Amino acid sequence: MAAYRRAADCIAVITLTNPPVNTLSYLLRESFYETFRRANADAEVKAIVICGADGKFCGGADIKEFAGKFSGPSLVALIDDVEQSKKPVVAAIEGMALGGGLELALGCHYRIAHTKAQVGFPEVTLGLLPAAGGSQRLPRLITLTSALELITTGRRISAPEALKLGIVDKVTDKNALDMAIDFARDIIGKPLESRRLSLRTTPCPPDVESFLDEALASIRKHSRGAIAPLACLQAVRASVYSTFDEGLKKEQELFKMLLTSGQARALQYSFFAQRATKKWSMPSGATWKNTSARPLRKAAVIGLGTMGRGITVALIKAGIPVIAVEMGLKQLEAGKTVIMSMLEKEFKKKQLTKAYREMAAFTLDLAKLQEVDLVVEAVFENMSLKKQIFQQLSSLCSADAILCTNTSTLDIDEIASVTTTPHLVVGMHFFAPAHVMKLLEVIYGPRTSPTAVATAMQLAQQMEKVGVVVGNCNGFVGNRMFKLYAEQAYFLLEEGAIPEQVDQVLEDFGFPMGIFKVSDLSGLDIEWKIRQEQGLTGPKQIPGGSFRHRAGGRYSPLLDILCERGYLGQKTGQGWYLYEKPGGRVPTFNLWLHKFLEEYRELHGIQKHYVGQDEILERCLYPLINMGFHILEERIAASPEDIDIIYVFGYSWPRHWGGPMFYASMVGLPRVLDKLNYYHEIHPDIPTLEPSSLLKKLVANGSPPIGTWGAFIKEHNSKL
Repeated sequence: MAAYRRAADCIAVITLTNPPVNTLSYLLRESFYETFRRANADAEVKAIVICGADGKFCGGADIKEFAGKFSGPSLVALIDDVEQSKKPVVAAIEGMALGGGLELALGCHYRIAHTKAQVGFPEVTLGLLPAAGGSQRLPRLITLTSALELITTGRRISAPEALKLGIVDKVTDKNALDMAIDFARDIIGKPLESRRLSLRTTPCPPDVESFLDEALASIRKHSRGAIAPLACLQAVRASVYSTFDEGLKKEQELFKMLLTSGQARALQYSFFAQRATKKWSMPSGATWKNTSARPLRKAAVIGLGTMGRGITVALIKAGIPVIAVEMGLKQLEAGKTVIMSMLEKEFKKKQLTKAYREMAAFTLDLAKLQEVDLVVEAVFENMSLKKQIFQQLSSLCSADAILCTNTSTLDIDEIASVTTTPHLVVGMHFFAPAHVMKLLEVIYGPRTSPTAVATAMQLAQQMEKVGVVVGNCNGFVGNRMFKLYAEQAYFLLEEGAIPEQVDQVLEDFGFPMGIFKVSDLSGLDIEWKIRQEQGLTGPKQIPGGSFRHRAGGRYSPLLDILCERGYLGQKTGQGWYLYEKPGGRVPTFNLWLHKFLEEYRELHGIQKHYVGQDEILERCLYPLINMGFHILEERIAASPEDIDIIYVFGYSWPRHWGGPMFYASMVGLPRVLDKLNYYHEIHPDIPTLEPSSLLKKLVANGSPPIGTWGAFIKEHNSKL
């Protein structure tokens, strides 16, 4: 609803009320329409102030309305009424003015914002564009460069930055509504023509055509196949070359095109899926609703390598003091130096207060962990070492301390088996760099208590991460699926592809980096050590199999061979690509690798064939998706949404494709099934190409929408 009251006799105050963020729903628009006309018609009212209830101006449109038919007064018409008012209208912005909320504010003649408020146009992150005049008014108000950047990226900005750009007229650290009322009183009777943005022309740089061409090239490069940023550019371009009304018409045409696109559906699906991950559940019946988390006053991190350092910083940023532990003095000092440097950078970015210096303690003594509430073990992937540490923790820590392992693949239950409190052992799989990456896989074993899971999820929220609860298996969800993605890429090299070709196809799909560039960046030895731990290669190799056939299926030793030769990627200056020096960042053509691949194929009698773009994409993505269906069958993941969020936030899956499971629903489950059958027939020695029974069941039932898969998964499991 839009509440109406009079302030100081001649000032009308209209308050937008639609908790929690005053979204512009049908009911609110209808109420605002009537309330604003009432204020405009009241002869005693000389100025109007618009604000939002509960310290929030307006969070924008109601996203749920996008799926149905729009009804009620249009936001475009409401904003036009506001702008055309003969009485000055002032927006009092507290909290946020986002999307349609900012468009409404731009329709006002003046804007007063609280210093902590944020403004922005996040529509592009939902596959859309500002569709109530935002793409036409903003470029007429500020520079074309700034308007393009804000609209095509969806970046939110602070009120002080908005003041600097010219979006708001005043900023206050006091009550924005009080200031807006005082301001409105002072401008009564002043001319408003110059304040109506629709009457302005867009200020342009001298060679505007070249500027827009360069902007187009830049947006194409950074959008990686997303169509919404390009449509945003077209809308802003219309503000340069068209009248306001013509530009508004173009904006509406582009919005309607985007609204019906698969990418918009994918991005909006991802938006709601992210929120759904907070509503976790376990097969035991425990859920986010019926389980309480434990308070965390102090934590510990064991192991100060790359992951341990990032985890320490993430915890301190969340306001949790940390005891950081290493096994050797040299490693402890090195870890301390890097961590304090990382914290100093966060402090300079105003992410921390000076108190952070007192929040980190460093020690070699595990006995100092007696009073911590939670421990995160972050040593390298070695089961024997992890079990040794957890056995010590079990005797040293308090009886109710939560014991977490940052393992990315190892069995949580086996680690828990050496403790006296297996119910308090939980996996917390961070992604590197741990203080930056948003995803946190929270893994429960068969004996993990709901309290331990709830505490880990609460910690994820404290660290501003997206926590996803999953079950225990080798690789959990993310790495179990990623293994097939990498495996197929290696097979493609054996069959005739080259790293540059595979990476280009994956980057054209929307990944920021192809699989071989990612491998070089992280280090080939990481996967090599995991293979050794699993008995696939090295001194622990399980007997049986052959050079190219292990663990019951085809095996590619290419990565093993490169590691044995010391070619570990960027750190050594050579891996799948060549670099100018060890630690170099720019990949170049690796002549040795290309010659080696030719010799390898000849030595092992592998018939080289043309590997096209479609085969690369299908071979890399469809087996990964197929494993996702297996994971759903086994209830390792509670829903396809959980899998998709893991891939969007942890593995840089292009957000405009929704995630692997949503992508499968977009391209069509029958197509995925047919292609898996086709490739499995050609490569019967790759068992992971055989379609999962759940995928077959869904296709047999007419490929139902992804939102209904849960019922089929339950039915499928009940018959197993």
